[in-house]
Amino acid sequence: MTTTAPPPAAPPAARRRRRRTTSDTGLSRVFRWLSTGAGALILLVLAAVAIFLLIEAWPAISAGGDELSARVSWFPEDANLVTFVGPLVFGTLLAAALALAIATPLAVGIALFISHYAPRRLASALGYVVDLLAAIPSVVYGLWGALTFAPLVYPVWDWLASTLGWFPLFAGPASQPPRVMLTVAVVLAAMILPIITAVCREVFLQTPRLHEEAALALGATRWEMVRTAVLPFARSGIVSASMLGLGRALGETMAVLMILSPGTLYSFAVLQAGQQQTIAANIAAQYPEAPPLGVSTLIATGLALFVITMAVNMAARAIVARRKDFSGAN
Repeated sequence: MTTTAPPPAAPPAARRRRRRTTSDTGLSRVFRWLSTGAGALILLVLAAVAIFLLIEAWPAISAGGDELSARVSWFPEDANLVTFVGPLVFGTLLAAALALAIATPLAVGIALFISHYAPRRLASALGYVVDLLAAIPSVVYGLWGALTFAPLVYPVWDWLASTLGWFPLFAGPASQPPRVMLTVAVVLAAMILPIITAVCREVFLQTPRLHEEAALALGATRWEMVRTAVLPFARSGIVSASMLGLGRALGETMAVLMILSPGTLYSFAVLQAGQQQTIAANIAAQYPEAPPLGVSTLIATGLALFVITMAVNMAARAIVARRKDFSGAN
């Protein structure tokens, strides 16, 4: 009778490697499910917010313009919900677009200076300053804009109105005090500048060193190296940083409320008071004394702001996805 010898036992190193592989597989599976759950939770939260806004705004959506003007004191006569929300959407987009147009070139320039031009100690100090500016509350920016910046900037706005008044954006006369949309746009630009600068700085620092050295080896100057190697690599990152700043500008409340003299017109005159108003500032101004139907009306305007923000973020993601082959920053 023959007996089969048992297989030789695996060496200790192989057993430890097998246990480690099994453990790593289990951890990766747990991490995959946690990541999937986190992503699904974000979608559920967004859906819950949208459903809440729609339910709370439905009384105003279903009510007619006559009922809204009769029961809500600040609702304009001979208007409906669409004609009421339209100027607010226009003012919100105008303020955010002006702020972004002012802040983005400055932020890119500051980020390039910190990442590629400034000495190491100066770059580190400037980086800390930029990060600290991003932490300043919006009410502080509002106080600074209303009490300090607005009086100082009036001569500049008056010069713009007298020199470039033929252009609709700078149509005069400039209001005094300058509680106007251009003042708000500059303050909003100061608020979003640290966010865009911080993100762009990190993206610029991720540019492959070999790309930069190759450009310099071919005889490029430092600016040519930045233009041909750094900026193409960071293009999608710049777009992402700008959209982060745009998101804050769209939803900013206190700074706009404290500076802007509101109006409900479709007007590009950013040097005249009483022309525009934003959705967030209007909600903050009208909510404390609003009746139940007025609260529903304000929530309906908040729903419009929610849709605008979602559309802007989706457009930004589409732009970034088109440029992903040119950047590893995302």
